[in-house]
Amino acid sequence: MTTFLENYFRLKEHKTDVRKEVLAGITTFMTMAYILAVNPGILSAAGMDAGAVFTATALGACIGTVLMALFSNYPFALAPGMGLNAFFAYTVVGQMGYSWQVALAAVFVEGIIFIILSLTKVRSALFNAIPPALKVGVTSGIGLFITFIGLENAKIVVSGPTLVGLYPFKAAFADGTFWSTGIGALLALIGILLTAVMLAKKVPGGILLGIIITWGLGMLCELTGIYVPDPKLGMFSVMPSFANGIAIPSLAPTFMQLDFSAIFTFNFVTIMLSLMFVDLFDTLGTLIGVASKANMLDKNGRLPKIEGALLADAIATTGGALLGTSTVTTFVESSTGVAAGGRTGLTSITVAVLFFLSLFFAPIFLAIPAFATAPALVIVGFLMVSSLLNVDCNVDFNDMTEAIPAFIAAVAMPFMYSISEGISMGVISYVFINLLSGAHRMKQISSVIYILAIIFVLKYIYV
Repeated sequence: MTTFLENYFRLKEHKTDVRKEVLAGITTFMTMAYILAVNPGILSAAGMDAGAVFTATALGACIGTVLMALFSNYPFALAPGMGLNAFFAYTVVGQMGYSWQVALAAVFVEGIIFIILSLTKVRSALFNAIPPALKVGVTSGIGLFITFIGLENAKIVVSGPTLVGLYPFKAAFADGTFWSTGIGALLALIGILLTAVMLAKKVPGGILLGIIITWGLGMLCELTGIYVPDPKLGMFSVMPSFANGIAIPSLAPTFMQLDFSAIFTFNFVTIMLSLMFVDLFDTLGTLIGVASKANMLDKNGRLPKIEGALLADAIATTGGALLGTSTVTTFVESSTGVAAGGRTGLTSITVAVLFFLSLFFAPIFLAIPAFATAPALVIVGFLMVSSLLNVDCNVDFNDMTEAIPAFIAAVAMPFMYSISEGISMGVISYVFINLLSGAHRMKQISSVIYILAIIFVLKYIYV
């Protein structure tokens, strides 16, 4: 079996082995398993059956991730995307008043269009047209973005008078919330330090061990009464519960429940284009960032076999809509598996298997708290930001026409809480700075970049 896996996924060619790939897959899964709990909660606000959405989420992630492995042999994992699910539930259904069946139809149409664009290589052309400087900026921006997500999820960073600030430990101790949110934040900080030490000592699987150790400390704290779960504060029990058994929730309430009655209306087209825009550039940004960190880009900054990766993403979106979930997309948390050494589709297959098993062992996977996965996100964020120091990135940061747009793309992602917004700002600034400074005369800037800049500007004016 080991020999088959080595030959099929070409492990030696990618300087990896079965053990490393499996550990990387487990790491990726544990950092994105939260989607199994979060997605049903968000989509149920749109009136969808939470149990069916849970099953659709697990199956959609499993199918999409398997396709990624088979089509591209890359260590990327897919699942219903955060942000896209909120737009689905709170904007399309909540504000615009459409049924969730119509929203699923919009997701399905978006997926079909993406399949066509992937087969005609339009999406890969967009990827390849992005200048190397922006690719480095996007990689760094994603690193800052997932670091911020990790700190926010662990409640180390909270909202405050200065917009965001450090968790108020003293005030929380006084009002009693420290034993819930405060303990979680402290455990996350401990986990970050422990994970950093393990990476410094080159401990195999250090990022995964950081998650497991932090989770273990959380269970110990809960058993001893130091950590007190409080759902009102978003702090839940970290102990797996099998009180409801291991029955798989029925998919029937959402399966094939698409409503195309509004397909020829202007609002439907607007919804579909909005979903498509965010998905397109979130996916491109994720592929750029994760592939760059894994040194998968060629000397021209292109990703070989990107067509297969994009096609897997497109088919997963279409399949997810049929199952009954919002847009399935490539997850930025894939970077945790890459940082753990994952380099091939075997990492993705491992993630897919775990998503399938989650149908039977949901209590275990859903018990992983956000403060336990925070150390992985923070450390991987650091590893991705370090791409700025990579001497092989072929970007001259003394050239302000390259460096400033890269910087804008990087900082826009965490501050605007969006990968796609970071790409938008980066592309717009790149075109304007190069045009107005006259630097464009000495460069071969792709016409695609000019077109994208115009589209992004129009988006901010009209959308």
